[in-house]
Amino acid sequence: MSYVANGIELTIKNGDFTHPSSRPFPPGMSPARSRKRPAKARRSAARGSADPYPIIVHCHLCWDWVWQRPQQFISRLSRRHPVLFVESIGPDPQLGSAVARFWSPEGHPNVTVLRLQFPLWRWNNGAYVDRERRRLVREFLSGPGAGRFDNAVQWFYDPMAVPAFLGKMGEALVVYDCMDELSQFRCAPPGIKSREVELLAHADVVFTGGRKLYEAKSRLNPNCHFYGCGVDVEHFGKARLASTHVPDDVAGLGRPVLGYFGVVDERMDYELVARLADANPAWSIVMVGPVLKVEQESLPRRANLHWIGQRSYADLPAYCKAFDVCLMPFALNESTEFINPTKALEYMASGRPVVSSAVPDVVRNFAPIKIGRDHGEFIRHCCEAVLNPDQEAIARGLQLASENTWDSIVARLETHVNEALRRKREVGVTA
Repeated sequence: MSYVANGIELTIKNGDFTHPSSRPFPPGMSPARSRKRPAKARRSAARGSADPYPIIVHCHLCWDWVWQRPQQFISRLSRRHPVLFVESIGPDPQLGSAVARFWSPEGHPNVTVLRLQFPLWRWNNGAYVDRERRRLVREFLSGPGAGRFDNAVQWFYDPMAVPAFLGKMGEALVVYDCMDELSQFRCAPPGIKSREVELLAHADVVFTGGRKLYEAKSRLNPNCHFYGCGVDVEHFGKARLASTHVPDDVAGLGRPVLGYFGVVDERMDYELVARLADANPAWSIVMVGPVLKVEQESLPRRANLHWIGQRSYADLPAYCKAFDVCLMPFALNESTEFINPTKALEYMASGRPVVSSAVPDVVRNFAPIKIGRDHGEFIRHCCEAVLNPDQEAIARGLQLASENTWDSIVARLETHVNEALRRKREVGVTA
């Protein structure tokens, strides 16, 4: 079977396995002598979570790709906990065997990214990939990472990592943060559903990124909690500052500018995007983000429709400043049934009017957003937002964003994790 967790890894940095600050260790060799665990690590294991517990993350998204829920949560957790962030990229036809590289990303000294890559000719062998994933991580933990990630909390985003790691790393706790219904994404492997069921059965704590996801996953795990996405209000508030410079690639476009940022994939309603561009040739429609799982040639083309590709998270507020209206033109299909878009609160924090298609969790959770239940209504809402922005809705959006920061959500997540650790310690004492 294909081992692609949700069809993303074959596109993300495919073949680009070199990171400017990464350090390799060769396959089949321990990267360093196994070292005795430091006294502090041994004491921490004995006491449970008395010291800041380490976290080992298994993620289907790369750390340095589009900045989303995993990076937002884990970067904040890393302020108090050492983090090993395990990711995989697309297979390389030049490789003879699996390899790994590791580095600490700039600005996050308590995070170690461990990037795995596999030979293309073995990529469809799921048992091989599971076995090699575990071997490479264990070799890192016995070498460069020795003593730093003992008695860790295993934190899963990727259900495909379950056979390799669940119950096999001496973990203190298992957390599953379910951010999407990955089984409904294009190119999802057949095994992902059964692996997720196993993960839900064994996880000590489950978080979901959407209310519909909570309703589905809470049936399979009693300690399940809904925490939608948050927002960095200060960061996206830069869109409202006079000092923020509008990027050159959109500064010269005709106004108004109706814009989107995010992944461009099967979740997008391309007919709606084309109709929006046709509705008023004086409008500039700007689509910011990487194109995945759809062919570039299939994207609608218009003189006033601009697909400008991926931009850094740091630059997104500046693009929001250029937008007169922020867009969420999602298709209503199985891949969007459970999504709770991170960009909803980010758009609201920028102080712009927001128009979305009728994605269930958007309708349910974000009252300040104007909902287009069909193409005509979506376009009418855009016309109204251009001509007469609803200032009351914008103010409500700013308030909602201020009440849902990433920092406040992470603090609540940690409360659940600490409580689960406490219960496990109590069970261990009485057993």
